[in-house]
Amino acid sequence: MALSVIQSFKVEDHVVVDTEKNTIQEHSETSKWVLSAPDPPTLWHQIVVSVRNTISHYQQRCSSLRGQHRAKVVLSFLTLIFPILDWSQNYTVTKFRNDLLAGLTIASLCIPQSIGYATLAKLDPEYGLYTSVVPPLIYAIMGTSREIAIGPVAVVSLLLSSMIQKLIDPVADPIGYRKLVFTATLFAGIFQAAFGLLRLGFFVDFLSHAAIVGFMAGAALIIGLQQLKGLFGINHFTNNTDIISVMKSVSESFHHPWNPRNFVLGCSFFIFILLTRLLGKRNRKLYWLPAISPLISVILATVIVFVTRADKSGVNIVKHIKEGINPISMNEIVLNSHHVGALAKIGLVVAIVALTESVSVGRSFASMKGYHLDGNKEMVSLGFMNIIGSFTSCYVATGSFSRTVVNFTAGCETLMSNIVMAVTVIISLLCLTKLLYFTPTAILASIILSALPGLIDINEGYKIWKTDKVDFLACIGAFFGVMFVSVEIGLLVAVAISFIRIIFLSIGPGIETLGKLPGTNMFCDVHQYPMAMKIPGIVIVRIKSSMLCFSNANSITERVNKWITEEEAEGNKEDIRSIIQLVIIDASNLVSIDTSGIASLEKLHKNLLSSGKQLAIANPRWKVIYKLKTANFVKRIGGRVFLTVGEAVDSNLDC
Repeated sequence: MALSVIQSFKVEDHVVVDTEKNTIQEHSETSKWVLSAPDPPTLWHQIVVSVRNTISHYQQRCSSLRGQHRAKVVLSFLTLIFPILDWSQNYTVTKFRNDLLAGLTIASLCIPQSIGYATLAKLDPEYGLYTSVVPPLIYAIMGTSREIAIGPVAVVSLLLSSMIQKLIDPVADPIGYRKLVFTATLFAGIFQAAFGLLRLGFFVDFLSHAAIVGFMAGAALIIGLQQLKGLFGINHFTNNTDIISVMKSVSESFHHPWNPRNFVLGCSFFIFILLTRLLGKRNRKLYWLPAISPLISVILATVIVFVTRADKSGVNIVKHIKEGINPISMNEIVLNSHHVGALAKIGLVVAIVALTESVSVGRSFASMKGYHLDGNKEMVSLGFMNIIGSFTSCYVATGSFSRTVVNFTAGCETLMSNIVMAVTVIISLLCLTKLLYFTPTAILASIILSALPGLIDINEGYKIWKTDKVDFLACIGAFFGVMFVSVEIGLLVAVAISFIRIIFLSIGPGIETLGKLPGTNMFCDVHQYPMAMKIPGIVIVRIKSSMLCFSNANSITERVNKWITEEEAEGNKEDIRSIIQLVIIDASNLVSIDTSGIASLEKLHKNLLSSGKQLAIANPRWKVIYKLKTANFVKRIGGRVFLTVGEAVDSNLDC
């Protein structure tokens, strides 16, 4: 019996060797479809098509306007650029009333927050107010989200200050520092607009959801620790953002004289803000209370300091806030500085973080209202908003989650609420800046601290841990990177872990044994479906990776050889049915293969051939079959390429 089997293998080997020298043997009609597929598009062709599609996207919009009256064409073109011309046509008094109330509500929250965030960005307080004027007005004209509230945010403020202060000291040279901030803002706007115009929004996806959760939580804690300076009235504080440097600076300050009045004042109003937030959650009709509580805190604290003259007793105050609307800062943009390269990198990082926050917030509320938010158009509007903002004394602005929630809860109808907010801030800049002279810095610290809990999502972190441990590693990596090193290192750690995960998935064995489900023609993983039956004399494996390349080719082919050995060891070698005759590789998941992958398949084929076994490929994708044919691999395996695994099995059984 064994002798006959060996003889049959020798005959089979002879046939296989002959077919390698001749043309590809005939198969079923469907197999011919696989082998006769046209060549796939080249990389250059794909790039050209991508550029052409981007251009045609705008050409189609322009062509739809041909043949129409010139005035209508101009209006339609302007409507595409400025959506306000569209929704303002159906604007009513009722909508304006709702937007007016929402705008005044978010302005009451925006004014104290903007002053606090400006100090976080290591700028004078008025620059936070400037950033709450021009960017919201530009976005109201060009933006598509109805609920989003534009202005400075804590994370972007911290990100800018932590990176730019490495180039120039904001205390020693505040003017030079401010110029670099405006220049970084210009670069951020250019990158954001370019992402939208070129439809490159996928760049934002480099920050995964898990990485954002960890980054936001770490940044929130760092921002909170930074506010200890204002809360305790510490005059000398570290410029570093890591937790060790901050805590060291706080501990050292206790060895010097400090005034507890700052702490008492700040904590008192911090508790007040938290209580109003609790009342607002319990009673939805009181939604306005937590929104205006920061402004009430500023007013009351300022009055207390002014009446008691607490500033002479050691309470730190804001002092002078420059009066007037945004001055032009175009002449402060420095493009001939040796820091331009570093500022461009800072602008790119800040642009991605700001876009991620704004687009995610906008899409969340758009889905709640039941309308679609165009991500590319959002990027364009945010980009131009920051470009113009950099020319008008603003730093990077984006969509604020806390203010957007207030805007939504207050019943906003359109972006008119942003216009109302901006006008209110303008009035404050023109008329109220002198009244803010005695505002204690401890109040600004407490306002920033009260906004931080919304950035820490413990439940989401726990959900990530339960769902995907590697994703949680990216989350916790970003968190600890921000906490113990710096904000930008935290981002780099998160992105690096995500890339390492991609590499790990590509180099892993990524292979599974298939069996036939009873009563069907389906072949599935035998570990997932224990009822799946293996075909005697045939090993069917599926490559789970999308690539067979230099990083995983050897490990995959070694695993195939190992499984064949294990299968034969488990079977009865006296039984011909247990001897492996055919190895079928299901390539349905493969979208790409390189020369290393082809070389590993050739090595596998030679090893199988030397032991009297055949190799077949099932369901290869377009690029894969093209490269296999180009490398003459299809000819070497005797043309055993099939459309499905079932056909490959039937072909062997028919032999």
